[in-house]
Amino acid sequence: MDIKFVKRDAVKSSKKRTSKFKPLLDAIEKLKPSGQAIEVGYTNDKNINSMRTAVYQFSKKCGFKVKSRRDADHKKIYFYRDK
Repeated sequence: MDIKFVKRDAVKSSKKRTSKFKPLLDAIEKLKPSGQAIEVGYTNDKNINSMRTAVYQFSKKCGFKVKSRRDADHKKIYFYRDK
């Protein structure tokens, strides 16, 4: 058995989230630092976790940081880019 250490960024993930979250990721790409936020409605906590994971992975790949805040009363989540 050959064991070899490689850099983590050399390992590419093959899982794609383009079908369900494509409109959200396209909108995230257009965000400007200290600009507007994106408001997205959700139905349950599983949806919100999936959404956040997709957005955070996408933003890491693109080289910028996206933050989010949740409004549990109105079942909405906001994504924005900080300074």
